[in-house]
Formats: sequence, structure tokens, C-alpha cells
Amino acid sequence: MAHDVSPTARTLTVLELIQNRPGITAEQLGDKLGVSERAARRYVAILREAEIPIESVRGPYGGYRVGRGLRVPPLMFSTTEALGLVMAVLEGPRGAAGPVESALGKIIRVLPEPVARATDAVRRVSARGPDPGARAPDPEITAALVAASVDRRRIAISYERCPGEMRAMEVDPWAVVVRRGRWYLLGWSLTKDARRVLRADKVVAVEETGGEFCPPDDLDALATVEEHLSSGWRYQLEILIEAPVDDVRQWIARSMGRLEEVTPTQTRLLASTDEPDWYAAQLTAIHAPYRIVSPPELQQAARRLAHRLLEAADDA
Repeated sequence: MAHDVSPTARTLTVLELIQNRPGITAEQLGDKLGVSERAARRYVAILREAEIPIESVRGPYGGYRVGRGLRVPPLMFSTTEALGLVMAVLEGPRGAAGPVESALGKIIRVLPEPVARATDAVRRVSARGPDPGARAPDPEITAALVAASVDRRRIAISYERCPGEMRAMEVDPWAVVVRRGRWYLLGWSLTKDARRVLRADKVVAVEETGGEFCPPDDLDALATVEEHLSSGWRYQLEILIEAPVDDVRQWIARSMGRLEEVTPTQTRLLASTDEPDWYAAQLTAIHAPYRIVSPPELQQAARRLAHRLLEAADDA
């Protein structure tokens, strides 16, 4: 287990281990947690302080087990509190994600149905990854956005495009998506009559209008957000790849652009970027011949990269 896992997460893991393996010893708990036997005993003491009946049996077949009479009280989380748990997991250290996400899944399964639906909706539409510049949105506002998207209720929002510049918008909130630590609202802007991907941390107010909506059929919210984020930059790119589209999907992240099947053995990649040199480097992940159709800036960047790689090979 990662060293930066919180004491609360470790304590919950201890309870799960004791429930799943009656008779587990303090030494075995320590090995599972990556801590000393003494620290493992402290986590058991914390459970006992919380009035969870953890019994210990001495002898060669002894160890810890959960005593009779354990009853997990109803989890009375509000949507905001439950979403706060999801936010903590999604924004936490990557090494801690596995056991904590597993515990979170168990909590969601026993939450009241309306709260569970809203919370699980965000957990499922997320892509983890580092983004040091990400800013966490307000939990209450995010909870309102998630609830409106799950219940398909139209909303009016106040959106801060930049410091001091506010914009009022009426939106059909299709989904709240988490991508690399950033929270986005995907939906249809009735104000602009267009699809929009908005930063959740820039939404400063949410109000339901009383209207309802139906999201697009077969909406892949995460894919739609990643496609959107790959467009709208300075240089418009077109690359022809001599490989089937299913193969290219394994080499090119969805955030790199949109793939179109030209023929069963040829795929077109359409995207945009402000950094041709960076994009040219990403194209080296393609394991098939390809041709840069446009723009000239990307063609030049690819030639410069090839020249540097040849020079490095000669010097090796």
C-alpha cells in the first residue's frame, strides 16, 4: 500500500481484511498494509474506539475477527458529502487509488438510491491522470450539476469565463466528466444553441429552470469531452494512416483527435494543436506508415524530429 494513504483509508482496509480473513494476525495485517506490526495494532485499536467489536484470540490458531453484534449503521450521506468522497479519490495519489476506490464502491452500493446514482455517475465517467494545474470545483455546485445531469433537469448557470467576466447560460447538463483531475460539464447550451464543454470550477451558481431534456442516444461523455479538448487550436491537422481504425485507436489517445475510417485499411486523424513539435512527437506512437496532409508546420516539425533522431542514432 502507498505510504501516502490516509489513516482513515488504512483503518477501513484493516476492517475489510479482518472481515474477509477471520484469524488474521497483526503481523499479517502489517504486511498487507506495508506498516509495522505495532502500527497495525493501532488501527485495530481505532476500530475498537469506534465501537466495532474486534475480538482477538491467542494461540496458534488465534488472530483478529469481527465479534458478534456488528451492525453497520445506515450511511446518511448527502449528495454533496458522497460526491466529496468521489472527489477525494479521483484527485488523490494514483498509488492509493486501488484499495480506496474499492472501498468507495462498497460505500456507494449501500447509499440511498438517489445519492448513489449521482455519485456513481461521476465515478464511471472519469479518466485518471496527472494534471498539477487542476483546480477542484466547489463540492456543492458540483453536486448540483451532477444531480441535474442524472435527473435530466435543465439549469441556468453563472459562468466565470475569466476573472471578473461572468456569463449567464441556460444549459442541458448531459454529464459531469472528470479528466486528469479537471472537472467538466458536458451539455447543450440553449443560449448558444451549441454543444459546450465547461469547466466545473468556473461555474459559480446553479439554478434549476423547471425544464427537462433528453441527452443524445449512445452518448459517450468521456470520449466527447476528449474529442472537444483536442479541437479548436491554432493549427488544424490531417494525417492519413495506413492501418485499420481499430488498430489506430490502440496507438492514439482519444484526446489526440478524431479518427475517421477512409477504407478498411486506411484511417484519417483530424485534430488541432498549438504545438506542432509536441504533436509530431506523439505521432511516433503510430506503428504504421502515415502521411501528414496538413498543415506545413506539422510536416516541418516531423522532419525536424526525424533529423534529431537520426543524429542521436549516429552519435550512439
